[in-house]
Amino acid sequence: MNDRRRMVGVVSSNKMQKTVSVDITRTYRHPVYKKVVQKTHRVKAHDELGCNEGDLVKIVESRPLSRTKRWAVEEIVERAEQ
Repeated sequence: MNDRRRMVGVVSSNKMQKTVSVDITRTYRHPVYKKVVQKTHRVKAHDELGCNEGDLVKIVESRPLSRTKRWAVEEIVERAEQ
């Protein structure tokens, strides 16, 4: 198995051709205040599978495909309800 990073996120936009925006939410405990904090990071990913908004997808790191695209959709974990 290769050592490329894999992340799971929710598709937030699919208005581009063969590209989706994916929101990756990370939960961690604040080091000083001990409160659980959520931080969201948005990346663009190459989409050959036809994802829709709200789909839960697994993305994998890839070579630079454009100026902002460095990820590709590996699989759709869960489809969003219509």
